[in-house]
Amino acid sequence: MAETFHGPVWQVAITVLQIFLIVVPLLVAVAYVTYAERKVIGAMQLRQGPMTVGPYGLLQPLADGLKLFLKETIVPTGANTVVFLLAPMLTFCLALIGWAVIPFGPGMVLADINVGVLYLFAISSLGVYGVIMAGWASNSRYAFLGAMRSSAQMVSYEISIGLIMLSVLVTAGSLNLSDIVRAQQSVWFVIPHFPMFMIFVASILAETNRHPFDLPEDEASLVTGFNVEYSSMAFALFFLGEYASMILMSGMTAILFLGGWLAPFGVFPFTLIPGPIWFILKTCVVLFIFFWARATLPRYRYDQLMRLGWKVFLPASLLWFVLTASVLVGFDLLPHPGG
Repeated sequence: MAETFHGPVWQVAITVLQIFLIVVPLLVAVAYVTYAERKVIGAMQLRQGPMTVGPYGLLQPLADGLKLFLKETIVPTGANTVVFLLAPMLTFCLALIGWAVIPFGPGMVLADINVGVLYLFAISSLGVYGVIMAGWASNSRYAFLGAMRSSAQMVSYEISIGLIMLSVLVTAGSLNLSDIVRAQQSVWFVIPHFPMFMIFVASILAETNRHPFDLPEDEASLVTGFNVEYSSMAFALFFLGEYASMILMSGMTAILFLGGWLAPFGVFPFTLIPGPIWFILKTCVVLFIFFWARATLPRYRYDQLMRLGWKVFLPASLLWFVLTASVLVGFDLLPHPGG
């Protein structure tokens, strides 16, 4: 009886510890991604960026977090209070639970499920609900317009993301993220699928409402859009959720196209560096593209955004999927289960 009782208890304790080891570094990373973004954009625009709080401004994210924590949470008079407060929580939680299936190295994954890609796609699809709830519950025209823009935008670009994922899945022959990484032992998928890599990076910019596709948060026309009525920790949860989603999408890109934890070329000097370090470095490279786009590109008009998604990305990703499947079947290159 004691064995049957203690076994599940220890398993739960180990799982909770693993979750803790993922969530705490992720929250620290989210805080310092904001610092890195401000420093990178400052350097590109010949500014200093954060430099006052702590040495080189390293304590600025902690100061920002403390400021938001100490501010009063203001709920508009006409708002639906429950939905208004639930929306940022949902956005933040969805950005965290996606990491359950992300492999940091060989065997270093919380849930190594066979449908990991499908799980990630479902989580990213649910992200729009937090934005819609916030826009509707705020009882504000600006917030509602931002929510409507976001829902149309995310639905539009999720289709091309899904088709690009299908091309990768057909090439790898598995929905398991660890298997997809192992399938890139000889060549990373960014090389045969380079056009789709470019479209995928642009699509995750749109999926996370980041510049130049940040129409739902357009300061010029919507006064920051769906989160215009939010303050203090409710706004901070949206902020944390956005940056956690950026890191998650960058990790997905590293796994699907850049070989995940695999060392470049598999040659001797690179293989000495542990796999998780390579995964983090590749994620940081994709994150740099987020910063670069924000510093240099002008914002799209809404009609340009939708035209790009439906008339360029969708046909191109569909055509590439058909082409990929045709080449794999025609040359008998389809991966066979069990080797």
